Amino acid sequence: MNSRSHQRLVVLHVLVLSLLVILVGRLWNLQVMDGKHYRQVAAENRTRDIVVPAVRGQILDDMGRPLVRNRTALVVSVDRTTLSRQKDGGKTVLTRLAKVLGITYDQLNQRVRLCGPVTKRPCWPGSPYQPIPVDNKIEPKKALQIVERQEDFPGVSATVQAVRDYPRPDGASAAQALGYLQPITQEELDQRKGLKVTGFSGVDLIGRDGLEARYDTDLRGGPGIRKVNVDSKGRVTGIASEQAPRPGGNLVTNLDAKVQGAVEDAVMKAVKNVRHDGGKADSAAGVVMDVRTGQVVALASYPSYDLNIWTGGVSQTEYDGLLGKGQGEPLISRATQGMFAPGSTFKISSLAAAVGDGYSLNGTYDCPGSYDVGSRAFHNFEGQAHGSMNLHTAIVVSCDTIFYKFAYEEWQRDGAVHPVKSPKDPMVKMARAYGFGRRTGIDLPSESAGRIPDRGWKQSYWDATKKSDCKHAKTGYPGEPPDREGYLKAIARENCAEGYMWRAGDAANFAVGQGDVLVTPLQLARAYAAVANGGTLVTPRLARAVVRPDGTVVRRIDPPAGPKLPVNPEVLTYLRKALAGVPTEGTAKGAFAGFDFKKVAIAGKTGTAEVYGKKDTAWFASFAPADSPRLVTVVMISQAGTGGQYAAPAVRQIWEAIFGLRGQPAALPYGKLPDALPSFRPDGTVAAP
Repeated sequence: MNSRSHQRLVVLHVLVLSLLVILVGRLWNLQVMDGKHYRQVAAENRTRDIVVPAVRGQILDDMGRPLVRNRTALVVSVDRTTLSRQKDGGKTVLTRLAKVLGITYDQLNQRVRLCGPVTKRPCWPGSPYQPIPVDNKIEPKKALQIVERQEDFPGVSATVQAVRDYPRPDGASAAQALGYLQPITQEELDQRKGLKVTGFSGVDLIGRDGLEARYDTDLRGGPGIRKVNVDSKGRVTGIASEQAPRPGGNLVTNLDAKVQGAVEDAVMKAVKNVRHDGGKADSAAGVVMDVRTGQVVALASYPSYDLNIWTGGVSQTEYDGLLGKGQGEPLISRATQGMFAPGSTFKISSLAAAVGDGYSLNGTYDCPGSYDVGSRAFHNFEGQAHGSMNLHTAIVVSCDTIFYKFAYEEWQRDGAVHPVKSPKDPMVKMARAYGFGRRTGIDLPSESAGRIPDRGWKQSYWDATKKSDCKHAKTGYPGEPPDREGYLKAIARENCAEGYMWRAGDAANFAVGQGDVLVTPLQLARAYAAVANGGTLVTPRLARAVVRPDGTVVRRIDPPAGPKLPVNPEVLTYLRKALAGVPTEGTAKGAFAGFDFKKVAIAGKTGTAEVYGKKDTAWFASFAPADSPRLVTVVMISQAGTGGQYAAPAVRQIWEAIFGLRGQPAALPYGKLPDALPSFRPDGTVAAP
């Protein structure tokens, strides 16, 4: 062997030895250093995790009656991922499935397509990677065809699952308060990292509105995990381990189904009465609340809708109806989100402000048919004059001109259109102290704050609308009727020039709950509760407790303590006595004719708010018993007429149902709410407290 060959052989030996050393080192690293990691990866390759959904908790009323519960249903779902792997994109499978379900291919294809910015419903708003439910009312015989012929239906499943059910006990819907469920989106999954999904089940659905959204975490529970062993072809060979799901908690509310049903019925009948008399009545709301605790006993909104519409998917027509103005936008809760001028019901705030500003609580005041505010005459309702009276009578007969006088004189003392450095604005400050102009804090999403206008608001509004107003001041409003166009053009001209000013008319309108003042029915109920309970501004609460299915109380949901009104107790006592006279001798006397005041005395106030171009908004705010208040009831009807003619009769119907004054059993005997929670039996049924 020559030297060159020997040298090559040495190099080859070194190379081989080097490779062997590297191989041994790599094997040692894999088996020793990273052995634990790779053993885990290998194990995971042999197992699959299956998420076992938890049953979502029920929503119950104060007596344990289910407002929202679960029912079992056979659900047919389609996996888009599996279908996409078919040669024809799954068209053959969908055609075959459509025939079993008794619908057309196009109808089924619409249900499994993904929702987009311009996609019309039906479509799938959830994740494209989870099974899409296409039918939750399938007959067992048809479901069996799918299960037994999986080779013909790859990517299609038929399983028994729990779906939401809305039994409407005693006619109680409470649709806007309860809310609804919708498939969870990818954005929500990204935000809630610990959330597991498993297709069409309670794990994938999330509360979109109402109590379902506010207490979603409590109601959801926790999913279970089942690890199954699989072979190389992915077939299940056994169960490796299993963690049972944790059922969601039941939400016990302060709502009472009997009272809720009575309020919904009264509000609906009031709307029908308005329409029967030729009015338009486009929306309405009713609230019943405990004046001492803020517990919301009933929360009704009209128009409403059937919550079952969400179960199993909603069609485009149905979805458009929920959002569109054609059917009155029933998704909106007029009780918590609707904002309306309160009219004379607002005088409980204005009276307290006037007395706090120095006007005598026991003084005598003139109530003419009109009162000049600057260069403009402001009138009583129908221009009626009542002569001299005290403030008690001013509330009973609802004299506006006395309050115009208070507001105008206060406005002048504050410097009129050239305000002093620190204007007192007593009416505005008192309205805010009553809770108007801010959210009440009720445990529902999307509550409106209402609007309490002041000098700052006027400036901001003028800044935002000046350009448009100045344009219309020149061009007018082509297409409008001549009389309406002239009025609108004059308003635009005035606003263009000095819309930033807090004028005398603004102050006068404010005093009687008109002009730019807007409140929600719940805000008004809260304000009247404060008058009734001696001056505490309670925080409204719908939920009362979260309770496990076995009856264990997870947590109680007590309303937080509220602030005190800056009003002398003597003034509140005076107001309560004045309000007690409204149903017996005042503006609600006709509505309460024949009412059994010996059994239950009612205190309240009518409100008739003018809305330009529309019918008046009718209000009646009340509490009872008048001498020892427990509950407050408020009804509002938009585009109706006077509060005494339309809202007060609806409130009377509610009080009669609550106290059982027409021969029927009392919905709430003595107006008393149950102190204890419902009890849960071992079989899962609920017993009233």
